[in-house]
Amino acid sequence: MSSSPITATSAGLSRRPLSEVFATIADPRKPRGVRHGLATVLTIAQCAVLTGAKTLLAVHKWAAEADRGALSQHGIHPQAVLPSETTIRRTLTLVDAAAFDRAVAAWMAIKVGDLGGRRVIEIDGKTMRGARRDGGAPQLVAALDHGTGAVLGQLAVSAESNEIPALRDLLDTMDITGAVITADAMHCQRETARHITRDGGHYVLTVKANQRLLRDQLKALPWTHVPATSSVSTSHGRRVRRTIKAHRTRLGRLPRHGSGPPSPTDPNHQGPQTH
Repeated sequence: MSSSPITATSAGLSRRPLSEVFATIADPRKPRGVRHGLATVLTIAQCAVLTGAKTLLAVHKWAAEADRGALSQHGIHPQAVLPSETTIRRTLTLVDAAAFDRAVAAWMAIKVGDLGGRRVIEIDGKTMRGARRDGGAPQLVAALDHGTGAVLGQLAVSAESNEIPALRDLLDTMDITGAVITADAMHCQRETARHITRDGGHYVLTVKANQRLLRDQLKALPWTHVPATSSVSTSHGRRVRRTIKAHRTRLGRLPRHGSGPPSPTDPNHQGPQTH
């Protein structure tokens, strides 16, 4: 995947429909004998999935039954012969997934907003259980916009690696200047924190027992004297109360290996951080 940051300016996608974005992706098929453009196949797949299609056969069935007037609004001629299920399957199999992610992520990046005047990006790892193979289910690391839930980018985790370096590779594909990056305890690593601040971002990282020294330092802070803010949400059949407290402090210098983010006393620390 390219390491060039994705920005709305460089992508030039502010008013382009997604079907035109698909047209910028290189068609991996040999030109001879191609009857259906790549943008047409990708647009059909996109629309079908958005309406609930979960298999390639369902994608083809949706296309066969779709209103031609609606398809024409997405750049598909009303009289066009639509691709077969085999064509859809073969085409999607050949598409460069990294190029597809870059194009769509660039388009999505200009559709998202800010929370409290700041862009917040959540990093989340997922296992694709429905795609399990002999080597196990594929692992993905995704960047999501906190305000809208839109996926800004995703990256497959190498079978020989894990999510920690994959997060840094994923962030290299986007402009995180001024953004707040949130991630779970796995990513509470000094190298990750440096990577984020080096590129102009900020971080909120979960601290658990895998960073025992940092966790003990944080637990020793006078939290009982810090005011709290709570919120209640209901989703997925459950009611959840979340409480947050913020305390500015100076922690001692942390060890280098598996230590978590640099503290304010670290010479590599850039700007104030919330702990």
